[in-house]
Amino acid sequence: MMIRSKIKWFALGGLVLSVLSLLVHMFVANTSVGLVQHSVMTRFIEDLNIDVVGKQAVRSKSLWKKVKSLEVLQPYANPRSKYPAPVEQSNGFIYAKIFGEFEKIRSSICDLVAISRLLNATLVIPEIQDSTTSKGMSSEFKSFSYLYNEEQFITSLKNDVIIVKSLPPKLKEARKRKELLTFKPKKSASPDYYIKEVLPELKKSKVIGLVVVDGGCLQPILSSKFVEYQRLRCRVAFHALHFRPEILALAHLMVKRLRASGQPYLAYHPGLVRDSLAHQGCAELFQDIHTELIQYRRAQMIKQKIIHDELRVDSFIRKANGSCPLMPEEVGLLFRAMGYPPTTRIYLAGSETFGGQRVMIPLRAMYTNLVDRSNLCHKHELYKLLGNESPLSSNSFKPVSTKTSKDPKKEWNEAGPRPRPLPPPPDRPIYKHEKEGWYGWVAEKDSEPDPSPLDLRDKAHRLLWDALDYVVSVEADAFFPGFNNDGSGLPDFSSLVMGHRLYEMASARTYRPDREFLAKLFNSTQDHLYFPKRSWILAARKHLNDSLAEEGLERQLIQSKPISFLSHPIPECSCTISKTGGKNACPKWMEDSFYKSRLQESTTLNENEQLDDNEIDEEQTDPDPEDEHKSDSSPSMEEDVEMDPND
Repeated sequence: MMIRSKIKWFALGGLVLSVLSLLVHMFVANTSVGLVQHSVMTRFIEDLNIDVVGKQAVRSKSLWKKVKSLEVLQPYANPRSKYPAPVEQSNGFIYAKIFGEFEKIRSSICDLVAISRLLNATLVIPEIQDSTTSKGMSSEFKSFSYLYNEEQFITSLKNDVIIVKSLPPKLKEARKRKELLTFKPKKSASPDYYIKEVLPELKKSKVIGLVVVDGGCLQPILSSKFVEYQRLRCRVAFHALHFRPEILALAHLMVKRLRASGQPYLAYHPGLVRDSLAHQGCAELFQDIHTELIQYRRAQMIKQKIIHDELRVDSFIRKANGSCPLMPEEVGLLFRAMGYPPTTRIYLAGSETFGGQRVMIPLRAMYTNLVDRSNLCHKHELYKLLGNESPLSSNSFKPVSTKTSKDPKKEWNEAGPRPRPLPPPPDRPIYKHEKEGWYGWVAEKDSEPDPSPLDLRDKAHRLLWDALDYVVSVEADAFFPGFNNDGSGLPDFSSLVMGHRLYEMASARTYRPDREFLAKLFNSTQDHLYFPKRSWILAARKHLNDSLAEEGLERQLIQSKPISFLSHPIPECSCTISKTGGKNACPKWMEDSFYKSRLQESTTLNENEQLDDNEIDEEQTDPDPEDEHKSDSSPSMEEDVEMDPND
């Protein structure tokens, strides 16, 4: 009896321990998301900690240096001619609705301020339709304030345009009754259009509305007599349009985490957006369902007369012409050719990467420290930006019913004796996981369904994610665009980032690659992509280094500026540090400040170089581009070190 009693107690104890173990495992599972995110950030810091891996090689450090030839370009968007302050007795009010993605909204706001100044009108803070039309959005942040700081916007432009938060009560009521005249200007409308067509109606009715759809309602390049309006655009984009404090705080925290242990980071925007890919006909660069989705969108664009081209084109010919993006795998190979080590911190920007994580696999294999906002931020930090949102139903796709006149099971059972040919077996049931997601309609329908409330909300959320990525990209130590100047004739994310960096810090390392040249370069070594010849590495390196300076600026001037002035705001919004003076010379106080800061930097650099002279690792040091005159056949470990596939 005693033995049986002991066995019962042992069994009871084991049962209790099992229950406790199960509870502990359930608790760990519920909190695993936060723990995983925290561990990712911890490993990220440890991988590139200077104290762990030692000092960087001289060649690696040169990858982050400023472009000396562009240091003389300084931001200077202040008025330089007679520029009177706005008068309270304006010609009337302008209110506007803006449709489009992040970059189109930003460009449109700058155009609206310039138009208001041109017409001597009072601007009502524009409405961002992608946030106001979304269902269940938080009431904390509405329309313009969903992205930008209203008070900063009004205060910064008080010497340029009178801006108010809303129309006077009487006009507001008239707008609700749809009694006010509304214009829908064409993309890149000229100043004459507004002076001849819009201004008379504004003076007559004292209020007009503008509907801006194409991401720009004013010509990018204006004549010399409108140069002050170009500088006004710069003051709006680079000084007045501050994101709301919550967005800025989180973006700066992300930058701080990227620069932990004093390490630099590179921001990369793939530019893989469905509309851009469809516009250029780059469907064949992808596989399966993604090719179908691009082709469907291209057919829509042809039907809407957005593009005038054939539906089916050879994507590889388009890519050879530089019309298609650099794929992430190619970008990774270019980084390796430049000499970026495998532990380089790379920030992946962009709220939409068409093709998903599949297309990023080769780049992640080469650079394990490739991160995005989901790696750098906890979920609650991202959700905090959204405010309190009401719940919406899930966006699961409901497949079309495929009922036949005859029951398949009955037909199968009545088919007679075997081995007589049988009819097709009953349709396999369609499981929920096979039709979930925004692409689920492709296999069942010929037309894309209208966006659900959840789709509209996600579209508004992407504005916030792009805002975070914009700040992180502008402040990066180096920036690489995968697909700027996408040929759509509209502003794109990468071009706006490149323009902002050019204005604010022209000497920062901003790559401006020529995709046509690089396509030919990749085709020349198609069979040896991961083990290219030394001459190929030097050719790629020379091109990318040249793109950082004057050669890249000339290309950006020709390709980007006609689409969006903000992508290339010089020389209108800059001045030049010059001892001899000149037409576009900077003020003396700016020159004095520049030379003082340069002296301090040179002193610091000299001290660091003396410390580094004895710590150069010869195996990790890559030759500079000036070493091109060396023979290709000379023995070198560079190729093995840089292009090792196991890195």
